[in-house]
Amino acid sequence: MKTIYQRFEEAAAHVKDGATIMVGGFGLCGIPENLILALRDIGVKDLTVISNNCGVDDWGLGVLLHNRQIRKMIGSYVGENKEFERQVLSGELEVELVPQGTLAERIRAGGAGIPAFFTPAGVGTLVAEGKEIRQFNGKEYVLEEALTADVSFVRAWMADKMGNLLYRKTARNFNPMIAAAGKVTIAEVEELVEIGQLGPNEIHTPSIYVQHLIEGKQQKKIERRTVSK
Repeated sequence: MKTIYQRFEEAAAHVKDGATIMVGGFGLCGIPENLILALRDIGVKDLTVISNNCGVDDWGLGVLLHNRQIRKMIGSYVGENKEFERQVLSGELEVELVPQGTLAERIRAGGAGIPAFFTPAGVGTLVAEGKEIRQFNGKEYVLEEALTADVSFVRAWMADKMGNLLYRKTARNFNPMIAAAGKVTIAEVEELVEIGQLGPNEIHTPSIYVQHLIEGKQQKKIERRTVSK
């Protein structure tokens, strides 16, 4: 059985000043929101954060950004966060923008122990500047290095007490690969069940990738509310 924390601050205490962390989710879907809030409350700083996006101004990773706890952000989409834009333009925040497919593969490669790979995405653009370019079958490819993290935060729908995880719908996008790419992975889960209650074919992340668990409900905020006329 894994360590099962009762308080989010205890789980988040694995993150130290200057750490590199990965945070699961896609937009505001499937984000480990309670672990993020706990990071805000314990006040760790100078973080390098690897995640698809940086939340919105008042939720998700946006709360860490607003609190000046993030030193560098590695992600693929930042268009929903005005504070992000302000910090970048003022030189307060270092940013590495990565094509979304490349970001996913860099994280997946890190979890698989593959140090680097070649991809055609970004060749001939700013993304490829300073990187090795090689031709395969007459086509150019850019070398991209894998990504790993000191600590990974993921959000699962269900988990058993061994740490096997099941994600729900869109939350499955980045969470499984991020779970594999952290030296320490902490899973925030909607429902914790007994061992044996999850069938083998239901498990998306095997327990070998997960070190710690904590149960917590989501607020399920909407990233951008739209209504039909």
